[in-house]
Amino acid sequence: QVQLVESGGGLVQAGGSLTLSCAASGIIFSINAMGWYRQAPGKQRELVADITSGGRTNYADSVKGRFTISRDNAKKTVYLQMSSLKPEDTAVYYCKAQAFPSWGQGTQVTVSA
Repeated sequence: QVQLVESGGGLVQAGGSLTLSCAASGIIFSINAMGWYRQAPGKQRELVADITSGGRTNYADSVKGRFTISRDNAKKTVYLQMSSLKPEDTAVYYCKAQAFPSWGQGTQVTVSA
């Protein structure tokens, strides 16, 4: 059973930085593509960034140049480094093993103006 535990969210001022972590279990982490998604109030969940097993990355246009996704296969953890945060980045952030339907509980990121 896939388990995903996100952490690292919080309240930050615009222009600030946060790093999110997602610890995975129940899967062979190293061979799975991983993704970070977010859902703002009243909006659909959207892909923020993903990373293949080989380390190739992909970003939503809205976060390119500001966010960096990375992975540590030894720790079975995927990270999302967020900088130059904007109020519109406020959302609950979720990670996902792309080949599986399970979601974690999410972590709230709130960016104040």
